[in-house]
Order: sequence, then structure tokens, then C-alpha cells
Amino acid sequence: MPNAWVNERKRDYYYRKAKSEKFRSRAYYKLLQAVKKYEFIKSGYVVVDLGAAPGGWTQAARKLVEDSGFVLAVDLKPIAPFDAPNVLAITGDISEQKTVQDILEFLPRSADVVVSDVSPNISGIWELDHARQIDLASKSLRIATSLLRAGGNFFVKVFQGNTTHNFVKETKQYFSFVKLVKPKASRLKSAELYLLGMNFRQKT
Repeated sequence: MPNAWVNERKRDYYYRKAKSEKFRSRAYYKLLQAVKKYEFIKSGYVVVDLGAAPGGWTQAARKLVEDSGFVLAVDLKPIAPFDAPNVLAITGDISEQKTVQDILEFLPRSADVVVSDVSPNISGIWELDHARQIDLASKSLRIATSLLRAGGNFFVKVFQGNTTHNFVKETKQYFSFVKLVKPKASRLKSAELYLLGMNFRQKT
């Protein structure tokens, strides 16, 4: 890993903040900031966190749902266990239908929210990275439509690019409110955005 990247990361305010406050990643603050503004995760909610490793969003979701909610973390890589009784981590590939079946087995009921911070291995070739990210976002959307209750919410990472608009358009077929957001904790120079879909409905 390039030393310049490592040094920049260590200087990053949210990276250092996460370290000092014992959170698993700086992503913790991205989700909290987005929810503070749009209120799409509430106490008592059932949340599915796709691409959860190392667990920053899972920790944030647990804080938001409090003791009465439930959070299921899913990732290709094993995730270190959480010390909260209402948080569970499983290993699964979001491109496989079996993962949806596995998720359904562990959920106490239909999900109120599906969040996805899934990201591809970055190649440095922008067109390729963008295409891979939108593909992962589309797979996350497919899973969300399989898990969400009517009126549920969806929050997913996307990269800015020439097919982002098409993905937004597709998401609007399922949610009555759709917006691209960039939490303050996202690096300014990053092309990373998040798409928020609220009030899930069947595709029309």
C-alpha cells in the first residue's frame, strides 16, 4: 500500500476520530450523519448491512436502533463478532441468491432498512471501477427489494459516473423518495456518493 496514502489516511480527521472513539472504521460517521439529516433508521428498526466489514456501519446502526432493534451484518469476509446481543454477522456473497435466503433465515421480520457500503477492489481505471461499483449497487438494490417491508428504506454507495443517472432512475421505480447524498465524513475529493431511497413500494 503506498506510503502517501497511508500517511494521508492517518491525518484524516474521521479516521483519527474513529480510532480514538474505538469504532471499527471512519464509515461509522458517514451513516450517522446521513441518518441525522434524513432519519431513515430509527429505534426498534431491523437493519441489514451489506458489505459490512470491518463493521463501522453496523456499529452506527446498532446505536440508532438501540436495544429494541436488530442489525444483521453481511460480508464476503468474516466479520469479528459484536458484543451486542441484537447484532449478528454472517458471511455471504451478495451476487448469490443463497445469500438472500441466508439473510431471511436470521431476520426476525422483514427489514425496515437495507444499507450497503459494498465496494469493488479499486483498479485505478476509472471507467472499470465505476462500472463495478454500479453493478454492486444494483445487486444491493435487488437484495433490498427482496427484504424490505412496504415503506422501508435503502442507502447504498455509488461512484459518480456516466451510468449513475440510470441507476437513480432504476431506484425510483421502487422508492417514492430518491436522492444522492454526500455525508460530511466522505472525503471531498472522492467520487463516492450515496443514494438514499425512502418509502419502498412494489415496482410499477
